[in-house]
Amino acid sequence: MSNLNSLLPLGRGWAPLVLLPPAVLLLAPRDWPRWALMWSLAIAIYAGCKWLTWRRTRAGNVPWWRHVAYLLAWPGMDAKAFLTGTADADAQPTAREWLLAGAKLVAGCAVLAAAKTWVPARHEPLLGWTGLVGLVLVFHFGGFHLLSCFWRQLGIPARPLMRWPLAATSVSDFWGRRWNTAFRDLAFRFLFRPLAGRLGTTWGAAAGFLFSGLVHDVVISVPAGGGYGWPTLFFALQGAAMLAERSRLGKSLGLGRGWRGWAFAMLVVAGPAFGLFHPPFIRNVVVPFLNVFDAGGSAS
Repeated sequence: MSNLNSLLPLGRGWAPLVLLPPAVLLLAPRDWPRWALMWSLAIAIYAGCKWLTWRRTRAGNVPWWRHVAYLLAWPGMDAKAFLTGTADADAQPTAREWLLAGAKLVAGCAVLAAAKTWVPARHEPLLGWTGLVGLVLVFHFGGFHLLSCFWRQLGIPARPLMRWPLAATSVSDFWGRRWNTAFRDLAFRFLFRPLAGRLGTTWGAAAGFLFSGLVHDVVISVPAGGGYGWPTLFFALQGAAMLAERSRLGKSLGLGRGWRGWAFAMLVVAGPAFGLFHPPFIRNVVVPFLNVFDAGGSAS
């Protein structure tokens, strides 16, 4: 099993991504809690994307365990780097980086515990947003960073998916280099690069933001039973802001660099975030999911 991908036609790979989310919607029990539907849809879309990147990547003479590790034990979407690359010596995680990744995981757990302990249940928006911050710290910033350290320690180039997003000096920098680079790698390879070659970079970038908006609407709005279109509108705004900072006026105002670029990026990303994680999602999905932990604690 040294060359699994050579046995598979490169023209295929889209079927799971196309079929799995509708299958979840059709087969999910009607009495499922909304948060269970949300996680199921997220896992289905993630699995479809993961399969697509693997099936469409040539990887000769790669041991079987590395294929399994990419599919099941690394959330990144750069299959070529993980399967065939070798981490440079300076990419080895230091003890300080290990500690930092672990600290972010612990901080996330602390935020989740604080949300349930100190935030009154009647304050649903505050409870939900605090819980979201805790979940992002646990998974994206903590757990995924620890996985990156683990694989790089073994010599596999698995760069962190979150690369100090608060240090972004432009909207382009935030979405292109710092926030969830797994999605960036996927969109760049399968949307931006093919479309940019035919329609230009503007339309290629627009397709990436549109795709991201639709995916988030499926994962967020559909389980919530409301707020349809708001996540797509959020990402459309991100794309418009990126074009604005690259325009002649944007460049003259310094929106793509320095402290002005940072302020513009934080305003554009954080300001309308309520539209991405809209009230129906907070009320119907996030808060009930957080309440599961109380139920589990009571049952024990």
